Amino acid sequence: MCRTHQQLLLTVWTGADSHPAVDVPKAKRARLTAMGTGKFVFSLLPFCVAALYADDAARDAAIASNRMGALYIRTVPGARVSVEQVRHEFWFGATLPGGIFSGRSSPEDIVKWKEIFTGHFNAGVPEADFKWDVMERQQGQVNFAVVDNMLAWAAREGIPLRGHCIFWGVPNHVQTWLKEMSDEDFQTTVARRARTIGARYRGQFAEYDLNNEMMHANYYEQRFGIDFIRRMALWVKDGDPDAKLFVNDYDVTTGNRLDDYVKHIRRLLDAGVPLSGIGVQGHLHGDSFDPAALEKALDELSQFRLPIRITEYNFPGQRSKYYTGDRRAVMPPEEEQAKAEALTQYYTICFAHPSVTGIMMWGFWEGANWIPQSSLYKRDWTPLAAAKAYEDLVLNKWWTRWAGTADAAGRAELRAFYGTHKVTVNGKETMVTLTKAEGSKIVTLN
Repeated sequence: MCRTHQQLLLTVWTGADSHPAVDVPKAKRARLTAMGTGKFVFSLLPFCVAALYADDAARDAAIASNRMGALYIRTVPGARVSVEQVRHEFWFGATLPGGIFSGRSSPEDIVKWKEIFTGHFNAGVPEADFKWDVMERQQGQVNFAVVDNMLAWAAREGIPLRGHCIFWGVPNHVQTWLKEMSDEDFQTTVARRARTIGARYRGQFAEYDLNNEMMHANYYEQRFGIDFIRRMALWVKDGDPDAKLFVNDYDVTTGNRLDDYVKHIRRLLDAGVPLSGIGVQGHLHGDSFDPAALEKALDELSQFRLPIRITEYNFPGQRSKYYTGDRRAVMPPEEEQAKAEALTQYYTICFAHPSVTGIMMWGFWEGANWIPQSSLYKRDWTPLAAAKAYEDLVLNKWWTRWAGTADAAGRAELRAFYGTHKVTVNGKETMVTLTKAEGSKIVTLN
């Protein structure tokens, strides 16, 4: 009952002039906000606020269970020990815009963008330049330069990238020159694209979206049948046998196409398509989102026992007034706060879920974001409320910082988030990586 009520509250707004029936903390009140409406909430409020607190506690417990392990440090008795996290294992990522890596952006913005990215994110994805219809607009004229620049920078920074996307079968993203080919030439050209990407970028991309948004439209299957998708995957693996191939689609976390996506993935697996993971976009909500639908989608998709990535997060999303209406509208302060609270809840749900391995934010700066109002930073790099909310979670609440003294047996023990940590013992620093696969680690430092 309360989950239904919680979603109802997410679709109304108490408003600046309204007076809630109970005293709801500001952070919780913003969570009950949907932008741009003005309705009262009365009798449902006390029950559902309690549900929000209960959900928070349950998710925090899940995060402690799913995202933290034991770090056992063995050293001399009485040693001074400190542990400072350096990087998460979980992917908190964002897009790499073409303007930053092609030189189209100003030098000042390029420097600032890279500074913010490396301080806030640990994984990346090319926004557009890896897509075939962008990389090879004219037949035979392939622009690898921007993607190569992205990979070179990411390698220097130790940032894994996902390749989005090798193919995009939605018909308006299949080049006209390709569609006009004979069947034989078409298949030869597709195979060349797949093998070239696999071989050229072997070992450089951590994973790929094989064929974007197949559930919605798939020219390749329409023309040659589902086995052609299997062959596309195998052609990629000709170039890189270790390539990890994901599906990626939208309107799933809303619940609208969840059942269809489950059937779609099952059908691909039954056809022998070698899938390594499930991509779930996060664009299709509006000015609010349904936490219950998000959790249900993650639970349902877990049946495949494949890693799940939230591949393209924006809030507000494509069904918001900021996308469907005035794209240049400025979000007022109360809606910025609601956006920050939505980000907090969305990220918490995903980080708490054991099957989710990362969240990719689809733009964090107004200067390079297709929904500018979903950014963390304004065009002049002023941080918005959502930037602070993100930092409070990823770099504070979910960040290991510990200091203590080894006991009489030389032991110092703590719970730490999975990732890389700087362990300092009596002034001597050592980098230690604790993974979810390990669960715990013993480190001897004298």
